[in-house]
Amino acid sequence: MARRPEAVTLTRKRTMVTGGAGFLGSHLCEALLALGHDVLCVDNYFTGRKDNIAHLHGNPHFEALRHDVTFPLYAEVDEIYNLACPASPIHYQFDPVQTTKTSVIGAINMLGLAKRVHAKILQASTSEVYGDPTVHPQTEDYRGNVNPRGPRACYDEGKRCAE
Repeated sequence: MARRPEAVTLTRKRTMVTGGAGFLGSHLCEALLALGHDVLCVDNYFTGRKDNIAHLHGNPHFEALRHDVTFPLYAEVDEIYNLACPASPIHYQFDPVQTTKTSVIGAINMLGLAKRVHAKILQASTSEVYGDPTVHPQTEDYRGNVNPRGPRACYDEGKRCAE
């Protein structure tokens, strides 16, 4: 007679998604809800759109919080996905200093929160940290071909520092 496998009890995780009203963040919120997580969507709505998450507001496991990650945030969470940062040149060149602060100080604040509450954290980045690569495809030891003073530097350097 075959033994029945023991049931695995899954604990619902409380997961924070910064930049959760952006394109990628809103889709991540949907996927996490589908996996059974409680989701705290954090966004300052500079580039994120309320329309991207409007359909999630009726879900009892979803909460949206207007907050800028350059300021500390205190929340009890098990996981943090830090996606917060303007990703379009039009948006990040509007306020380059704020773009850099969002990447750098935002990462510091989310790492501090993760440390305080013993949460796992994923820091999103971009291939832009390699600049205009001279090698295709890039290997893990490729250091890039970057311009730290160019018009895109606020985004590229902020993400590189956050890494």
